[in-house]
Amino acid sequence: MERAQDLKNPLKAATTRPQRVSIIIIILFHAVGLIGCSLPATDVLFLKLVPWHLLLMTIVIVYNHHQLESRFFLFVLLVFAIGFAAEWIGVHTGRLFGNYTYGETLGFKLFQIPVMIGINWFLLIYSTGILLQRSRIKSGIARILAGAVILVLLDVLIEPMAIHFDYWHWTNNHIPLKNYVCWFGLSALLLFLFDQFKFKRQSMVAPMLLIMQFVFFMALELLN
Repeated sequence: MERAQDLKNPLKAATTRPQRVSIIIIILFHAVGLIGCSLPATDVLFLKLVPWHLLLMTIVIVYNHHQLESRFFLFVLLVFAIGFAAEWIGVHTGRLFGNYTYGETLGFKLFQIPVMIGINWFLLIYSTGILLQRSRIKSGIARILAGAVILVLLDVLIEPMAIHFDYWHWTNNHIPLKNYVCWFGLSALLLFLFDQFKFKRQSMVAPMLLIMQFVFFMALELLN
């Protein structure tokens, strides 16, 4: 997987000042968000800031992509569209993920789906794809399957907190096994798409976002 020295010292692994600043921003905003969401006096305010936090993370990730070009933005658009469409099918038919509805935390909705959910799929897929791109795994299939497993594990962490903080809600508060199966399938599909674009090796900025997502939701569950 990721080189040990990169995970232990991501700032050292970042080769430029903007990359180091970006990593600091990712860590700082997740730390502040964790504190804010864990305090009864500030949790309502910080939950309203969730869409803006995701937007800021998107700006940071896009800014740090080496060689911004039309094919990168095509990738962003495809992941957004596929992720949003899958969520639409899930919410309106229950055929994907199960029976669930979105709350208010993720902000503005289109067809009952938060627009930010498509952006979140991009952040997750891109960050996981770059993490595995930097790993020693040579097989494309192995990277895709490993990435899908990573994202399912992240979803396992997210689900209890998502319900608690009004991200989304399940019918009868029951999270079906189908949710995790579909997360795995959709993640694998989108990671396959990432693999087809064959982006050049990127910095530690995006993988750091993925790592902080794990840290944030683990810590949030412990504190709540």
